[in-house]
Amino acid sequence: MGSTRLPGKSMMDLAGAPLVGRILERVKRCTQLDDLVLAIPDTKEDAVLKRLGESYGVKVFCGSENDLVERYYQAAVWSKADIIGRLPADNATPEPSEIDRIVHHHLALGRPGFSSNLSVIGDSDYPDGIGAEMFNFSLLKDVRERHHDPRQREHVHLNFFDYSVGQAADAQWCPISTVKCPAKFRRPDLVLDVNTQEQYEFMHQLYAYLYPKNPEFHITDIIRWHDEVYAPANKSKKTFI
Repeated sequence: MGSTRLPGKSMMDLAGAPLVGRILERVKRCTQLDDLVLAIPDTKEDAVLKRLGESYGVKVFCGSENDLVERYYQAAVWSKADIIGRLPADNATPEPSEIDRIVHHHLALGRPGFSSNLSVIGDSDYPDGIGAEMFNFSLLKDVRERHHDPRQREHVHLNFFDYSVGQAADAQWCPISTVKCPAKFRRPDLVLDVNTQEQYEFMHQLYAYLYPKNPEFHITDIIRWHDEVYAPANKSKKTFI
């Protein structure tokens, strides 16, 4: 709730429910997850998210506000997780089948590492924000003990992989892996995050159009809406591709 760029975004409305609620609704359709934990800051302001998570029937863990490495570590210990799947709560349209896909891929590797289809890695060509990151608890434990830089503690993925430069933190210690995005929604230009008011307004329009037609809308429906409805109506405006 304390986002500096868009305060209160976690509870902003998307087709009649809070943003985080819509995320939970979609992730609950995954079939390859043993447990689902909403890991939130332990602050008075974020108590509303605790109540929201409980209303959706998921476990809620309250931890450090700014040290996300510690929050993830303690949540993993609390839930007895051997492997952690990370989905940021500003990715409002996670695709359950693609999260299941990266879980299956990571498990099949049979060794510790970092696997992701959350954003582009190499030539994976994924839209930004529909997948998830997978990493082993043993590596998170190493990170907790080794790295104390505030930026690394706040942005968990930087300890494994930096998407902005496309580089692994230490590929020998933590091998990086991904999967190729299916051709029918191979759109690395599409960003489905909610970090600014403009991005929220985009997502609000997306949900208002797609959710009433099909609450389980797919990434292909998002692409069709974007290309056939949103983009033509906003030719003179800045879009998110």
